[in-house]
Amino acid sequence: MSERVLVTSALPYANGPIHLGHMVEHVQTDVYVRYRRSIGDEVTWICAADAHGTPIEVNAGKAGMDPAAFAEKYRADQRRDFERFEIAHDTYYTTHSPENRKWAYRIYDALKAKGLIYKKSVEQLYCEHDKRFLPDRFVKGTCPKCGTPDQYGDVCESCGTTYDPRELLQPACALCGRPPVVRASDHAYVNLRKPEVHALIQGWVEAEGHLEPGVRAQVSGWLADLQDWCITRDPPYFGFPVQDPDFPGKFLYVWVDAPIGYLSSAEHHFAEEVPPERRLAPEAFERAWLAEGAPARLEHFIGKDILRFHAVFWPAMLWAAGLKRPDRMPVHGHLTVNGEKMSKSRGTFVNAATYLDAGLDPELLRYFYCANLGPGVADLDLSLEEFRNRINADLANNIANLASRVAALLQRAGPVEARPDAEIRELARRLLDEARADYLRLQLKAVVRGASEIAVLCNRRVQAGKPWENPSGEEQRALLWSVAKALLAIAMILRPVMPRFAGGLARAFGAELPRWDEGFDPFHGPVEVREKPPQIARLEARQVERLIAVAPEAKPARVSAAPSPAETATKVTARPAPVPGVIGYEDFARVELRVGRVQAAEPVPKADKLLKLSVDVGEAAPRTIVAGIAPAYPDPSRLVGLRIVVVANLEPRPLRGILSQGMLLAAGEAPDLQVVTVGEGIAPGARVK
Repeated sequence: MSERVLVTSALPYANGPIHLGHMVEHVQTDVYVRYRRSIGDEVTWICAADAHGTPIEVNAGKAGMDPAAFAEKYRADQRRDFERFEIAHDTYYTTHSPENRKWAYRIYDALKAKGLIYKKSVEQLYCEHDKRFLPDRFVKGTCPKCGTPDQYGDVCESCGTTYDPRELLQPACALCGRPPVVRASDHAYVNLRKPEVHALIQGWVEAEGHLEPGVRAQVSGWLADLQDWCITRDPPYFGFPVQDPDFPGKFLYVWVDAPIGYLSSAEHHFAEEVPPERRLAPEAFERAWLAEGAPARLEHFIGKDILRFHAVFWPAMLWAAGLKRPDRMPVHGHLTVNGEKMSKSRGTFVNAATYLDAGLDPELLRYFYCANLGPGVADLDLSLEEFRNRINADLANNIANLASRVAALLQRAGPVEARPDAEIRELARRLLDEARADYLRLQLKAVVRGASEIAVLCNRRVQAGKPWENPSGEEQRALLWSVAKALLAIAMILRPVMPRFAGGLARAFGAELPRWDEGFDPFHGPVEVREKPPQIARLEARQVERLIAVAPEAKPARVSAAPSPAETATKVTARPAPVPGVIGYEDFARVELRVGRVQAAEPVPKADKLLKLSVDVGEAAPRTIVAGIAPAYPDPSRLVGLRIVVVANLEPRPLRGILSQGMLLAAGEAPDLQVVTVGEGIAPGARVK
């Protein structure tokens, strides 16, 4: 039975462009939303630009712009970047909106009506040079717990400790670098320690399904020492002024109206952005989606850095306003690049536009993220070498290459319908069923692994069955039909991850992907190749290295005096014979050498000089390499277990009816030829430099 689901992603701050860290959450959410729609659920995905706060007010002033116009500029840029990555929000609104103002005041009034808002005089850090109280993120210093320097005034990114900015060691104003002073100011606080509020938050946290167990344990630890929450800020500030005579001149803290943006953006969507027949007045929208007992699920996707606001403060705000709390709150970790925190100084703070400007397909990044994402909060590392290897092994060599080979053979065989290969069908059906459960659990890496596993089996069966020898034979036609149907299963599994690639894969074999009903079985009906399957070009190291923006420091060229005629003569006389076929470094750099472990070796029938090797080069499936080394290895079993060097980016070519997927390095001349080997400690797939 289908469900109605309102999904939100955390709101990117309207102070800069989208970067690849944002993309982790939005890819994860987009994939989940696409899956739920593929099984027939009614899903609405809401997001917006977080448009308030001191950073926007300060940076807009530096740019000579009105803060609202400044935030709107970045909102438009962000939306464009998301769309280029196939991120399909139903709306991408703004928190600086009349709807959000209305909702923010409603929730403030609800908190006050519950007796939860009180006044408290607070000592804060104040910069006498910039004439402003300093928000948490405008103070930097050393963490008072672990001693890590250069931390913001609210939380240590190293040890995760939260603290008052006054607790920082050696605090400094982030604007001017001067030490701040302490001044007092009156602010509105929410009493979260009130027994009924504490019980409400704890009940939501401990309820099954709302949070992953590890996340639940972390939030429960915070509840053991729950602190009240300051919800106002001093001017200058860009946000909604507090409409309460008890707090003249104050503004609502950005973290009050930011999550409220989920509600206001959803209201705006249903009032303005859907077809007229689906539009809802605000009251009808609230009854259908937000009220206690509403027949819809509410799911918030967030990063672990904003967990406290969402898992502690937000349920209390919703409860006060009489609204339902989230049914689920998936939490993900941070993105690192090459094992390090994203850093502008190291060139690893990569914007989405930088990725696209490097000529890289956004679906490849979607695939890589999903191949590393589970439901937990572990950080995801964008290792550029792993990214390249994963795309080349899983997509270029395993799935896309399989589709191209099978399509070419099927075109020779003509339209085919046959009895399915039992092993291929059983694996594909099992992994289709598992993928449905894994998508709901956000075990995206298991989904990707399943698609790759089907392709590995199909490649192995094609290699063993050799359908190229007689594509019209009954057994070969049955094998090709089964593999083509398995590719439709792969397309269905990968459709939420790579919608463009998956759609092209299905169309190539004459199909459109239907709704993903339980028990979906593609092993019915004929197969006819109607178009060329989509290709995945192997990534080169130079392509992905363009993502790192740091350039080596330029060194002045060294100028030498011109040589004398005598020196020239000496040099000419001593010059060795030229090496045949001299190439430049750029040509050499295009050759990708990899370590491969020989798993099997056998003679090629009716070819005295050829051996067929099965070589593990660190990819999802071993490669077949045909090499003219038989005279040097009359006993091919001597090769098994050797770690050899393989030219890994050589275009595959057929030799004696066998598709050879690389070339190995050897030294000497037959029959004294020897294959070049490396030590046992080098893993298959390692680069040879």
